[in-house]
Parts: sequence; structure tokens; C-alpha cells
Amino acid sequence: MPEDAHDTDAALLARFAQGDQSAARLLAARHAPRALSVATRMLGDAVEAQDITQEAMIRMFRIAPDWQADRAKLSTWLYRVVSNLCIDRLRARRGGTDPLDEVNEPADTALTAPQQMEADDRVRLLHDAIGQLPERQRLAITLRHIEELSNPDIATILGTSVDAVESLLSRGRRTLTTLLARHREDLEPVT
Repeated sequence: MPEDAHDTDAALLARFAQGDQSAARLLAARHAPRALSVATRMLGDAVEAQDITQEAMIRMFRIAPDWQADRAKLSTWLYRVVSNLCIDRLRARRGGTDPLDEVNEPADTALTAPQQMEADDRVRLLHDAIGQLPERQRLAITLRHIEELSNPDIATILGTSVDAVESLLSRGRRTLTTLLARHREDLEPVT
């Protein structure tokens, strides 16, 4: 791994601010995939998610000269930007509820074709249910259970308290349980 890859985000931002384009490539490689993942799960539209990710990365590069590493982690700041852009985009849809795109899970060679179809159906049902959650619950569930962020990091991203995040997660899980209960037969393996 090149030495540059071990640089801190702050060091890479400082290098970019001084004109080092390789620092920009490293930052993009480090952060764009997760930003895209969050945006895709929030919006359910790959093209819109790419737009959001590009906008978030542009904003990251714009703040490079003024970045103060002691105030926040870059990844937390970036998640907040992505989540705010996604919420704005969802609100602009005026309440439209597009289902999440199907997630192409890698094929598990140990599964038979019918087992894989059942697994794909379960994933689709879960993502459809997540897509029905209110915006902030959907974002909290995505950041916690898919992106595996801590509750304090999620609180920072959402601009709220850890208690509020825990409440969002709890309500989201309850709603998911209710939504998925309707599909209990579909979720049970065929014997």
C-alpha cells in the first residue's frame, strides 16, 4: 500500500488544498464508495445516488482549505452532507415513494437456485420495508445496521442526541417488524 494511503484525512485535505491531485484521488477512493452506498439506500435510485455522491465530494474538496481536523471527523461530516442532500432530494419528490433498487447480492455457490431465490426475495422484502420508513428512521437504520456506524457518530451526522438516535432506531425496528410480519410466510424457508 502506498505511503499516501496511510495519511489521515486531514493531511490529505491539506495536501489537496495545496494542489496535490493525488490526495484528492485517495480521499475519493476512501470515502466515495460508502457515501454512494448510503445515498443509494436512502434514495433507491442509483443515478440520483451518484449525483448526491458527486455533490458531497465536491463540497468536501471545497472545504479543504478551511478544514479543522479537531472539530470533526471527515467521514462523519461527509455522512452528514450525504444524508442532508438525500433528505432534500426525498422532500423534493413531494412524498413520492420509489422502491429501493434491487440489491444484486453476490451469488453464494453453496446455495441451490431455489435457496438463492428465497434469499434474494428476503433481501428485497427487507430493503422494500426499509424504503417505507420515514426519512430519519431510514437514515438511522441504514447508518447503524448497514454502514455499522456507532450511535454517537449517527447523532453527529443527524445533528441530534444519542438518545434521539436510539429512539429513531427503536421506532424504525418496530416499524420494520410490523412491515415484515405481513410477509412472514415469504420469509420462512421452504422445507
